[in-house]
Amino acid sequence: MDISPESLFNSIVAFIWLAYIWETYLSFRQINVYKTATTVPAPLAGILKKETFEKARLYQLDKSNFGMWSGIYSQIETTLILVLGGIPWLWNTAGNATARLGYSPEYEITQTCMFLLLASVYSTFSSLPWSVYSTFVIEERHGFNKQTPGFYAKDQVKKFVLTQAISIPLIACLIYIIKWGGEYFFVYVWIFIVIFTLVFMTVYADYIAPLFDKYTPLPEGELRCKIEELAKSIDFPLYKLYVVEGSKRSSHSNAYFYGFYKNKRIVLFDTLLENYEPSDKKQEEAENEEEEKTDDEKELLEEKNTSEDKPRGKGCNNEEVLAVLAHELGHWKLNHTLKNILIFQVNTFLNFFIFGLLMDKQVLYDAFGFYNISPTFIGLMIIFQFIFHPYNELLSFLMTRLSRRFEFQADAFAKALKRTEFLKSALVKLNVDNLGFPVDDWLYSSWHYSHPPLLERLKALGKTE
Repeated sequence: MDISPESLFNSIVAFIWLAYIWETYLSFRQINVYKTATTVPAPLAGILKKETFEKARLYQLDKSNFGMWSGIYSQIETTLILVLGGIPWLWNTAGNATARLGYSPEYEITQTCMFLLLASVYSTFSSLPWSVYSTFVIEERHGFNKQTPGFYAKDQVKKFVLTQAISIPLIACLIYIIKWGGEYFFVYVWIFIVIFTLVFMTVYADYIAPLFDKYTPLPEGELRCKIEELAKSIDFPLYKLYVVEGSKRSSHSNAYFYGFYKNKRIVLFDTLLENYEPSDKKQEEAENEEEEKTDDEKELLEEKNTSEDKPRGKGCNNEEVLAVLAHELGHWKLNHTLKNILIFQVNTFLNFFIFGLLMDKQVLYDAFGFYNISPTFIGLMIIFQFIFHPYNELLSFLMTRLSRRFEFQADAFAKALKRTEFLKSALVKLNVDNLGFPVDDWLYSSWHYSHPPLLERLKALGKTE
């Protein structure tokens, strides 16, 4: 490369700051919307209550302000790490740690594993205050957090251990293949990543996700029968149907499907289902609590229930849930998931091919303080995270645009199944339940939102009728 290490480093830092300034500009535009949009949009007049609209506005304003401050911290932290040589310092620290264990610098994979572990420990503690504030202040203030401090701490420990158990062996395998594969290592790396991705997609849902949330079969009844009929009508190979108790963590709702070939599973969040019955364990606990009540307490509770109107619970009714699933199954029928996987794999192949062309350029390592050495993982980090930064920004934007197109197509698929009105009402309900704000800055939305805003989706659904 005909460029000095100093010029290359300065160019990378400059682009990082340009990208940050761009993101900040977009955020200010969106925050201004939250501050000035105080009237319910005409298409939602009579549907969305003014009180709910105001709650959503304040929630999104809180999240955006929090995001601005956490973004400032992250940007300054990244810049200081780069300018002060934090990456080579941590690499040397990892080398010293492995040396004490009897491993010389020739054991590059061992040093890389130690480097990853130390970096993960640092990033975990560095981000912890922001995560705690987001969960127990922002989400708690607006009624979404359902976690206790103990549950949260246990969750974080499990996530950390699981992340290390997966990422460290994965990176070790990648480095080994790169060193072993010779001139065409990128082909072997790509094959390995394809296999790992397919295995992980299968293993995650069946063995990893249940470590954090409880999955139970959807009880027999009207909803289950209708879902099975819907799946059969479009030849969706439904194998199992689950409800996940996401309400233990948050009151946000969702639904998704996963699996290969004829082993498809559909997962519904319990927060998506209106009046969903609790799990057997919760029912048992409720029964035990009921037995412990005195006759006077039961009588007072009965009088209260008969004298007060019960508020409508969150979630969607059966027909609305079916409309949401019709949308999700539209992604399957239209091969959106397969297309995304193919794009990911082609991008991965090209990235490692280009990495192979750049990995021996010592100027890249010199720019980041790695003089006369070129560790494989450091090369991966420099090239993928920094050299590819402009490309990654462009690719992210293009994938966002493609995702929005897929969402409109999935909505149209649900429409073709005669579920337009139920999908409309479900979208509004989910927007209300999640305190989504229905007014967005067009530029911020175009750059960030993988799903089209509510008003755009309702308008598009109206045009298909």
